[in-house]
Amino acid sequence: MSQHHFNFSYELFADWNQLSESDQTLVHQALSAMEKAYAPYSNFKVGASVLLETGQVICGSNQENLAFPSGLCAERVALNYVGANFPGVTIDTLCVVARGELMPDEQLLSPCGGCRQVMLESENRQEPPIRVILVNQDQRTMIVHRVKDLLPFGFGK
Repeated sequence: MSQHHFNFSYELFADWNQLSESDQTLVHQALSAMEKAYAPYSNFKVGASVLLETGQVICGSNQENLAFPSGLCAERVALNYVGANFPGVTIDTLCVVARGELMPDEQLLSPCGGCRQVMLESENRQEPPIRVILVNQDQRTMIVHRVKDLLPFGFGK
């Protein structure tokens, strides 16, 4: 038997207002997208904004469906839109925000496993890694510098 360890680094900010101006803009856009979420079953609203290398920002929000699991998470809405409408365009940053009782204030926001896999697939399609900004309900913010760190044993390459 051999024992292995997984380590990764991330940045943690007390408040998203400490981010760069461009990252704050992504947070604002994700918050705006979150307000458009359709979450009558979980009352957990999520918004995502994706910054493309062109400077264009694509947003998505979670869209629940009574016929579970037919709904989609905000991350998947935004990333699948990018894949369908901007194939070959590099994704620079993904920002995710959420509000609701499913995520306690003291817990760092973390995408679900299915979203992590979609995020990893998006990262694997391109050369540079995708930065991920995760904003808690209490405003604490984590920046992860590549999706692979969020899903080290993801499906695929």
